[in-house]
Amino acid sequence: MSCELSGKTAVVTGSTSGIGRAIALELASAGAALVVHGRRADAADQVAAEIRARGGDTLVVLADLANPATHEPLVEQAWDWRDGIDIWVHNAGADVLTGAAADGSFDEKLDLLWQVDVRAAVRLCRLVGHRMKARREAVPTAEPATILSMGWDQADHGMAGDSGEMFAAVKGAVMAFSRSLARSLAPHVRVNCLAPGWIRTAWGDTASEYWQRRASRESLLERWGTPDDVARVARFLVSPDAGFITGQVIPINGGLRIGDTGSVSG
Repeated sequence: MSCELSGKTAVVTGSTSGIGRAIALELASAGAALVVHGRRADAADQVAAEIRARGGDTLVVLADLANPATHEPLVEQAWDWRDGIDIWVHNAGADVLTGAAADGSFDEKLDLLWQVDVRAAVRLCRLVGHRMKARREAVPTAEPATILSMGWDQADHGMAGDSGEMFAAVKGAVMAFSRSLARSLAPHVRVNCLAPGWIRTAWGDTASEYWQRRASRESLLERWGTPDDVARVARFLVSPDAGFITGQVIPINGGLRIGDTGSVSG
């Protein structure tokens, strides 16, 4: 087993299920000590138990990122655990497709996405990023720290429908912010953004036959992506092997087939 992240401390927000869980387990398997974040103790403890069963070191931190008052305490607790953070993966996002918010209005969904996917991402990445930068300015020979955010592969060219409009606005904001943050924190912190396409998470498991066909049709590789597909890219981007990559948005979609995309009404 490769241990290219041995000795590093990583935080993955929203790491209790789906893509976040896969990234947390992948980084732990690479040797990183892992801060597992979520809102529910039972779900977070289960992921932490998986990491410990594989011989990893982990800490659980609970916080509802829709509440700005939780942001600084989350960073403080994660930072103090092992006296610093080397890797921050901001994966947490509001579930407006399958969760309780799925029945809300367009405005209610947009407000929740803005609070969790944008405001929390901007505030937390800035909070931890400036700490990372200050620490490495004091030790100029130190390897850069890394931040990953979570965008969307279709934000740049758009998708019709309610969900397409709100996700394009929200994830487009995160992608633009990440490019600018990379400039602010360089050369001491590398910042990149993952832009997944059709990834089979909770919504994909229950999607109709139309969406099953569409997800396969819009990928040049003609299949859904998996959380593990995203996790493997995340592992590379936070590793020393990606040491000359920053300020980039990385699509993870099997090659997006642009055109014939239809619309999303939900």
